[in-house]
Amino acid sequence: MAKSPSLDDFRVPYFGDKKANDFSPEAIDPAAKPFSTGSKDGDRERLTEIGDKLDVLQERLHAQSHHRVLLVLQGMDTSGKDGTIRGVFHEVDPLGLRIVPFRAPTPIEAAHDFLWRVHMQVPGAGELAIFNRSHYEDVLVPRVTEQIDKAECERRYRQIRDFESMLAENGTTIIKCWLHISKDEQRRRLQSRIDDPTKHWKFDLSDLEARKHWDAYQAAYRDALAATSTEVAPWFVVPADSKTHRNVMVAELLLRLMEGLKLEYPPAKPELNGVKID
Repeated sequence: MAKSPSLDDFRVPYFGDKKANDFSPEAIDPAAKPFSTGSKDGDRERLTEIGDKLDVLQERLHAQSHHRVLLVLQGMDTSGKDGTIRGVFHEVDPLGLRIVPFRAPTPIEAAHDFLWRVHMQVPGAGELAIFNRSHYEDVLVPRVTEQIDKAECERRYRQIRDFESMLAENGTTIIKCWLHISKDEQRRRLQSRIDDPTKHWKFDLSDLEARKHWDAYQAAYRDALAATSTEVAPWFVVPADSKTHRNVMVAELLLRLMEGLKLEYPPAKPELNGVKID
């Protein structure tokens, strides 16, 4: 009998483990559906089940106001970062979420170190923050466009590890997901945006320029994941050609993480026992 897939099978090994050098995220089939129920309808039902649980856990997280949770979503254009947020958190109270989209740095942000703008957006006590793109853009785009050299890239990997370690030591639980799609699937999604006038707002000619450097971006992701997947801030490779599978897997990962925090409501206040409001 074949072994059932485990979420840990998709976890990028800790960079300090010599086996990390043998790990190739591209070896994971982006069209695979290891955590699918077998149908889109079934996957949507599973998402609703998980979403209801996440809603309760998020409320406990906020009520305790102790733990911090950070979900990082990275991936090539059209990999589904926005769609993942909509799908995974459909049942969660939006007031309990803080979604941070990272775009090209403003002149003020660019005048500081690359982590300056990121540190201001990390979750506070009781918060669940979602990074739609993140500080990892600064070891991807500049590397591919040759704005930074190998030495600078290695320095940034180290600074990211130190930064995330500091966050973890101060009560932030971090999970990072690389939404892994195939080049063919990206072509289909880009073409659908061109063919549908209502989706033109999603399309930018720069997407085509980035696509020309597909192999370079894959290499940049491979190196970044291997260098920054640590015990306190692991990377998971999420097969994302199937949108519903992608959402289920990210939801399962987040559910496991939040259940591991053993979140509970704060103790009842004795002084409120028997109080009646006139």
